[in-house]
Amino acid sequence: MYQEFYGLREKPFALTPDPQFLYLSERHRTAIDSLLYGIYQKEGFMLLTGDIGTGKTTLCRALLGKLEPTVKTAVVFNPLLTEKELLKSIVQDLGLPSKGRSKKELIDELNKFLVDQLPCGGTVVLIIDEAQNLSIPVLEQIRMLSNLETEKEKMLQIVLLGQLELDQKLQSPELRQLNQRISLRLRLLPITRTETENYVHQRLTVAGGRGNITFSKSAFNEIYRFSKGTPRLINLICDRALLSGFVDQTYHIHKEIVKKALWNLTGSDMNSTRYRFLTFLRRLIPSRIFFLILYLILLLSLISFHLMPKMAKPNLGHVSESPVSELGGSSYRFARNQSGGLIT
Repeated sequence: MYQEFYGLREKPFALTPDPQFLYLSERHRTAIDSLLYGIYQKEGFMLLTGDIGTGKTTLCRALLGKLEPTVKTAVVFNPLLTEKELLKSIVQDLGLPSKGRSKKELIDELNKFLVDQLPCGGTVVLIIDEAQNLSIPVLEQIRMLSNLETEKEKMLQIVLLGQLELDQKLQSPELRQLNQRISLRLRLLPITRTETENYVHQRLTVAGGRGNITFSKSAFNEIYRFSKGTPRLINLICDRALLSGFVDQTYHIHKEIVKKALWNLTGSDMNSTRYRFLTFLRRLIPSRIFFLILYLILLLSLISFHLMPKMAKPNLGHVSESPVSELGGSSYRFARNQSGGLIT
């Protein structure tokens, strides 16, 4: 919608994992260089983890583009597979026959293919995205594939990409052997405030921008405050900001335009006390725990409201006298009020 107004060839902040838009922050550059090294040095198992939206899939596609044509690859983007389905997917990606074959036949076919690559120094890579969704039996099957090796090197290089839960899953006792075989561990982090500016400028340039679209410093501050440096969230807010700028017919994206875009995305005012308080709590505790605690607080408040006893006002009614009682030659007059207390 807004591409023609800004003179762009394509949307600069699309959510698809297009490798031409990959911004190589220090962490991203280290990750891709390390994975290339591990693949060519035939390190065996490699692991890349990162939080949601930090660019793992985009980096994976960029990695594939940097591999030499002699490298054979099998890529699994849908990890919700059985052991046999996984083997079949790998064999098919490598261009091998798989129809009607048993699990053992699939493994034998893969092993034969790997052995055939040895004389010409070929490299075979298996890349699995969203690996945190792999079941433990499938992960164990992948470990068994790493046993396909010679005395000197691993014949199959395996790269697992996944969210932070993958690290936790690999710590389970059932996967201890697999965890010990990982020779390279990498983690993607959100980008910094300075990198956020560079990220936005690079994507605008790749999309055909000629420097006519500008963002104010305060606009970048709002973008970073919302996204915390997560590329996917930066894309979301910048796309909405450009749309708001198009509606206002302006090439300069300032703070108020970003705030309007944030309202369209979240329905919340970023500067409201309520929003800042909730954001502060989210920083302190993980999101799932945060929402659980919030739910419990609301539930307890409702229960307390309905069960709260009505406070009875103290009754200081008139005091009535009781008969005179004589004890040990002395006379005492007692009065009893309506609440049962004694007054002498």
